[in-house]
Amino acid sequence: MRRLMSSRLPSLATLVVAALITSPAISQTTIYEGARVIVGDGTAIENSAFIVQGNQFTQVGRRGEVQAPAGAARVDLSGKTVIPTLVDLHGHYGYQNLAQGTMSKDNFTRANLIDHLQRLAYWGVGAAVGVGDLVDRSDLKGGRTGWGDVPIKLRDEVVPNTPLFNTAGPGMAYPTAGAQGDPSRMDVSYWVATPEKAREAVRDYAKLKPEFIKIWVDDRDGKKTTLSPALYGAILDEAHRTNTPVAVHNVKLSDAKAMMKGGMEGWLHVPVRGEDVVDDELVRIVRDRIARNDRPVIWMTPALISAYMSTFGGPTRPAWLDDPLLKATYSPQQIERYWGEPLRKMTPAQVAEAKASFQHDARNAVRLREAGMKIVSGTDTGQNRHLIGLANHMDLESQVAMGLTPMQVIVGATRDGAAIGKFNTGSVAAGKNADFVVLDANPLDNISNTRKINRVYLRGSEVPRAQFAARWQAAFSRAASAK
Repeated sequence: MRRLMSSRLPSLATLVVAALITSPAISQTTIYEGARVIVGDGTAIENSAFIVQGNQFTQVGRRGEVQAPAGAARVDLSGKTVIPTLVDLHGHYGYQNLAQGTMSKDNFTRANLIDHLQRLAYWGVGAAVGVGDLVDRSDLKGGRTGWGDVPIKLRDEVVPNTPLFNTAGPGMAYPTAGAQGDPSRMDVSYWVATPEKAREAVRDYAKLKPEFIKIWVDDRDGKKTTLSPALYGAILDEAHRTNTPVAVHNVKLSDAKAMMKGGMEGWLHVPVRGEDVVDDELVRIVRDRIARNDRPVIWMTPALISAYMSTFGGPTRPAWLDDPLLKATYSPQQIERYWGEPLRKMTPAQVAEAKASFQHDARNAVRLREAGMKIVSGTDTGQNRHLIGLANHMDLESQVAMGLTPMQVIVGATRDGAAIGKFNTGSVAAGKNADFVVLDANPLDNISNTRKINRVYLRGSEVPRAQFAARWQAAFSRAASAK
């Protein structure tokens, strides 16, 4: 049974067993007092109090105005800042063996996917969408791939100490023009070259009930044939017949205009990149669609993280490379191989190019945001240099560097992302899952303070972060010893 707003619907037997275990602990009620709470809706409450009963917030307000039930436990958070857990709408989890630093389809198991989600939880992420997931699909030749149902099963569970999870399924692309990089992911998507096959693939895809259908429209600087307007037009039309949203990895202005007119809901990356610049016509198309209430929630995950991190190249070592949280979740050798050494070797010309590229794409993203698109968070995590967890926080930092305020960034990465992903999280508000991060510093002063994590709570329970870190470090040690 599928979830409603990510509150998984348990069976009657499960409810009875839960009642026997927890009764009379409906008294599992805690009041947290004294923190600054950044609610997730653009407001903050100083010297707050909020009540968690079971797995949800029940009351939120100022200290002294919120009255806890008799027998409630009390936690003093004076001097701390609380934010909702983050939401990642664009991750490629499951393919990596983090300890070995390898990728393969064989890695895509329930245990490995949960391990990746636990890493997200460690960093304060409360909900995530897998994109390009390994799942059984039609091969469009009368057979099936036989790739199993790991992400489908996991989305309908609530696994302790992991974010809520949903899947966008395998994706769709012109043959060989989908996911690039490691071969393990390159053939996962449906490959379509005619409108008829595109419609057939959408019909099969929609049976998975994905969060959205992911498509790639990118000729890789002229090196690939990609989906034409006729092909992505057929995909949009067929998907919308079943009310299934579509999100795209896109580059060119002409394609962005055509897809915006066709009702494309989401963009995984900035909609216009490379040499192209957002123009007045595209701005008018966005505003007109919103004004007509024609699929008016139009969003993007800019995913400019790698470009932003590359702007730190040169002899000065960026502080985030020595972040204690990063050292807990990756080995020193990996940190140096993936980012430390490559950044150090960048020439001044390469750094300047990285800064120009980031600023170009940032301007495009901000202009589209001003037209009415929502900027939410998505990391594109899934290959070795995309560091799970750190990427979520560098995404926030990159958005501030784009020109957004810390508050705007937090709203996009929490409430707005949760609404788009249909997760019952993203706000410190009554009725929402009690998913929150306790910080030692205020991110409204400096967005990098989202990494000053003291504790993480998912559905009212504290995540055992120290245990997770010890397990990961032990795995890194074993992997190093085996070499």
